[in-house]
Amino acid sequence: MCITVADQTDPLEQARLLYERAVFNGDDGALPAADLILDATEAGLALARGRILHARFLARQHEDPRELALFERAAALYHQLGDIRGEGESLFWVGTFHQVVRGDDDAAGPPLERAWSLAQAAGDKLSVSYVVRHLGFAQMAAGRLDSARELLEESVRLRREIGFAPGVAAGLLALAELAARAGDRDRAQALLDEATATAADAGAQGILRWADQARQEL
Repeated sequence: MCITVADQTDPLEQARLLYERAVFNGDDGALPAADLILDATEAGLALARGRILHARFLARQHEDPRELALFERAAALYHQLGDIRGEGESLFWVGTFHQVVRGDDDAAGPPLERAWSLAQAAGDKLSVSYVVRHLGFAQMAAGRLDSARELLEESVRLRREIGFAPGVAAGLLALAELAARAGDRDRAQALLDEATATAADAGAQGILRWADQARQEL
């Protein structure tokens, strides 16, 4: 009996067929292949679950300790697989957990810097846009406003380049906050207006709520 897996898209079905190859056909290469498939599946699932927990944190402001463990597991698995794109994205979320959930920019720095390097090597412009955004937040918190502006502007530029409109709107809000902190109220207002228009065109209701809150605080 010849069992093929090339036409299977479900990774669990692929693993089942590889099990049968190993047991019934004596295929010595089937089990390592199954391990790779399952490791990649586990990494993707851990990353996805971690993101969902982070979204819950943003909504409820209540830390779930599983979030960090999931991102670290994803990063470790992607590293073993040699998937630098996945590892870079996972390390970004490790850094974001420390920065956003724990409020610890020092702990966030190393994983964010490593994520930046990996995402650049992988050509993952979306992940680079996220990483430089959060590095910009760290610079802003440290009072290094010029450096923060450069990083936040780079994030917006990348997001414009790849057509990520909701992300552009979020980036413009961050630049508006920076302008307000620097005392440039007119610049902040103009950026808020652009962020609102961009978010409205993209149907990004969450960004519109953030913009309304920022406008009230301006």
